[in-house]
Amino acid sequence: MVTTTFHALKEWAVAVTALEAGKTIMLLRKGGIHERNGRFQVAHDRILLYPTYEHQQPFLLKPEYANLVYPVTPGWRPETVRIGSWAKITDIFPVNDEAIVSALLPFHIWNEHFISDRLKWKVRQPLYILLLRAYKLPQVQEIPYLCEYGGCKSWIDLAQPIDIRGVEPVLSDSTYSQLVTEIRDIVGDKFYAPCV
Repeated sequence: MVTTTFHALKEWAVAVTALEAGKTIMLLRKGGIHERNGRFQVAHDRILLYPTYEHQQPFLLKPEYANLVYPVTPGWRPETVRIGSWAKITDIFPVNDEAIVSALLPFHIWNEHFISDRLKWKVRQPLYILLLRAYKLPQVQEIPYLCEYGGCKSWIDLAQPIDIRGVEPVLSDSTYSQLVTEIRDIVGDKFYAPCV
């Protein structure tokens, strides 16, 4: 049983907050500019959620989430980073079909503009739909920001591991399973990709 980890997935702070609150179990990814081989890959299926602020764009979010974006100036860096959750990536769906992604609109925080924008960027690469079972850490950790955490990349390894003993699931087993079933029914089995 793993008791600590230093693997982290970088994601918009507003999305991390939504995962931690049980408002969504879904992330949509094409990958950062500095991804290995120029495309998104799931490096780890059990990760800490690392909130980022630099590239959050309110106009790509549903109204109830757009108002939660904390604006920062270009080049801004935090002194510390709040790590409040850990997650298991339970499902990965690589999808190119805009109709499927649009049908998933009720399950995530982004709007139609985000969907269209993501599908048009690197058009030959699929949009990866990740389903995450989020767990709250027993105590929020404030870690020092290090320059190696910056940049347009999805995955980072923290300088110090974080203890994940005593984490509590955000959603009950039955609620999470129900959401996964509803999403799988929309996406269909042919798009399913097993986790690492």
